[in-house]
Amino acid sequence: MTVDKTMSIGEVLRANQGTARIFMEFGMHCLYCPHATAESLEEACAAHGANVDELVHQLNEWFAENA
Repeated sequence: MTVDKTMSIGEVLRANQGTARIFMEFGMHCLYCPHATAESLEEACAAHGANVDELVHQLNEWFAENA
């Protein structure tokens, strides 16, 4: 799987729950709230003051190592 900033947190979590740790490290603790399925990663990062490019990079690294 390749993650991009237009995807939602929910999409990534449905692909693999192991990514939850990465979201937590970026300050995204409410992984199952309505926003997790409605907002893109870019919107979620903007709301949490996080770097979307770094989040996407770490998620893609995780999927590459855990596929």
